[in-house]
Amino acid sequence: MRPDRDLVIDLARFFCLALVVVSHTMMVSPVLHPDGTATSDNTLGNQRWFEPVVWVLQVMPLFFVAGGITGLQSWRRLRARGGNTFDYMQARMLRLIRPAAVLLAIMFTGLWAARLAGVDPQVIQLLVSGAGMPLWFLAAYLAAQLNLPFLARLHARAPWLTLAGLTSLVVTVDCLRGMMPMLAYLNMVFLWCAVQQLGFFLADGGPLVPGRIALAGIILGSNLVLGLLVWLGLYSGNMLVNLNPPNLTLLLLGFSQAAALQLFRPVLARIASLVPLRRFIGLAGRRSMTVYLWHLPLLAALSGLLLLTDFPQPAGGTAAWWWGRPLVLLAVIGLLLPVVALFGRLEERPTSAGTARSRPAAAVVTAAVVVFVPVADAALSGLTLGLLGGGAACFALAVLLLGRIPVRLVAGQGPAGSGPPLPRPPLSANVEP
Repeated sequence: MRPDRDLVIDLARFFCLALVVVSHTMMVSPVLHPDGTATSDNTLGNQRWFEPVVWVLQVMPLFFVAGGITGLQSWRRLRARGGNTFDYMQARMLRLIRPAAVLLAIMFTGLWAARLAGVDPQVIQLLVSGAGMPLWFLAAYLAAQLNLPFLARLHARAPWLTLAGLTSLVVTVDCLRGMMPMLAYLNMVFLWCAVQQLGFFLADGGPLVPGRIALAGIILGSNLVLGLLVWLGLYSGNMLVNLNPPNLTLLLLGFSQAAALQLFRPVLARIASLVPLRRFIGLAGRRSMTVYLWHLPLLAALSGLLLLTDFPQPAGGTAAWWWGRPLVLLAVIGLLLPVVALFGRLEERPTSAGTARSRPAAAVVTAAVVVFVPVADAALSGLTLGLLGGGAACFALAVLLLGRIPVRLVAGQGPAGSGPPLPRPPLSANVEP
């Protein structure tokens, strides 16, 4: 592993990914009704006792905090090698949408074949909706990362004013969402960019990062404010409800989690430096995006197949249902292993010869538009089988538009060909190219 790896960030990302996979296996509960209709219940999300638990375990803000830390560092390294904003956008989009394009294409092909084979369209739609859930994170994360060069410039000039401005936008959208509900989706950009901005402060360190007492105060204060907002009835106490579209509660959690990450960094660094754990995290981290994208489609497919059999289907939340969760988790992990081995290579840095030129700015911007058109449609209208196929085509087109990243932008310190050969991606949980 490279000596400049931030093992704490790798550990944090691995923890978040593992928690997401485990929690999803405890949420998805397909139900086949006597009249032949099928629905999916969020068993954990529907139980009142789970609300305070998910308050602690809602780690999505931590993903974006970590993305802000590594993203800012990657942007600065790219600038030092002569890269620009469009080079950064090209690298980020390729790193994220290549695995997603293949996933969408396979999902569309498989589900369309199942429909032709006579599977009930309602079951197909249920699988489409469930399997497509990871894509909202991909869209939100990509939107935040594509804005990173612009926000990094603002951060360099006025870090606190930039964070305050983004926070004000989040609050403004929340205040207006009652009159214009569709406006709430603007916080898919404003809020996650604000949370990402917290990672900029941690990446800079020095005087911008508070001391230990102040960090503990931020953790306590942000949770007290969050509790007050929930008690006043301004927001739901269920952080799953607050997730999509996101609202101010997720930013408050972001403050708390960013402060906790910094406060406990010395302890986390010692844990992450343990050789067996470091190797395991590295092995899993190299394919982290593949695991994230595929775990819910595989879980949905497994649930759909079980609905078509006579296998016992205990009601969600019952003792039998809970006892079956470890078996479901093991089954999903078993399905993930060959998928990760087969498709995980798509997460490798797609580079071209050292003499290749960067892609034109128009091609990069067009690729971004092509990607977000089906994503925005799915967010506003819901994911359908047809939109799944359209999304696969759009993602594939975007990959073609983006081409491959010149080696000089991802390795080496001098002109093309003067640096060392392009190394294999580091064994980490980062999604940075």
